[in-house]
Amino acid sequence: MMLNLPKKVTIIEVGPRDGLQNEKLFVPTNIKKQFIASLRDAGLLEMELTSFVSPKWVPQMGDAAEIVADCLDEKARNIVLAPNQKGIDRVYSTDCNAVAVFVGVSNSFNLKNINKTTNDSVAELKPIIQELKEKNYFVRACISTSFYCPYEGKISENDTIALCREFVEAGVDELSVADTIGMAAPNEAYSLFSQLKAEFPGVLLTAHFHDTRKLGLANILASLQAGIERFDSSAGGLGGCPFAPGASGNVATEDVVYMLERMGIETGVNLDKMVDAIEIVRPHLSRPIESGYYRLHAQTV
Repeated sequence: MMLNLPKKVTIIEVGPRDGLQNEKLFVPTNIKKQFIASLRDAGLLEMELTSFVSPKWVPQMGDAAEIVADCLDEKARNIVLAPNQKGIDRVYSTDCNAVAVFVGVSNSFNLKNINKTTNDSVAELKPIIQELKEKNYFVRACISTSFYCPYEGKISENDTIALCREFVEAGVDELSVADTIGMAAPNEAYSLFSQLKAEFPGVLLTAHFHDTRKLGLANILASLQAGIERFDSSAGGLGGCPFAPGASGNVATEDVVYMLERMGIETGVNLDKMVDAIEIVRPHLSRPIESGYYRLHAQTV
């Protein structure tokens, strides 16, 4: 069987932000900085560094300003998540020029997450996106619960596509479309991303899979077949979501890179250096690293 495969794929590393934000233990700021530097050294040039959210609700991100001040790299895309105008104003006080905003397709999820309906969130974000684009920022829209919701069950493809369309019309540069609770099956990933690819050829489309049911790699393979060449992943499979009970971490960067490289797809990521990066943060985590590549490597060194 001939697979439809690209020659190269871009990995967006989300470990320092999406990966660490759900950690019970506070990871020291200097360790986060070393983690980010080591991930960059491994070849990851697009990365979510941190988020400007309320430290009251996400204490792990309380050092966001210091992280941004010390970890920007002019050769890389340094992405900071900001959920609202207050967060955006904090971004404006930094030299960061790439911002991620987010909204859930599911109303129930959105209400649990940020106490707003999906429609209210979009209405609030549209002028923010317009202002960011006027100031020449790169804008990434993270679309949560694109396949399933922990409260509402299966999400309609039409609803996900319609929400993506609103953000594209608002002027975003990238859509990161997420299987937040890790329930999507490969046929569902192929179906949704095929439609998104056909409708939004001028927008960067990124697939974001959680590995709750160990379908992350299978969904990435299905998305490759749909023409997707950008994937979010997290070193060590770190992550989860405080508003999605039972959701495990993101698909592990090292497992994604290993699979793609074995298939002859270039990622630009050095696996030995990925393991070095994970070793920096591992002693400060509340749970073990369970990615296949990492565990195998750890047994042989």
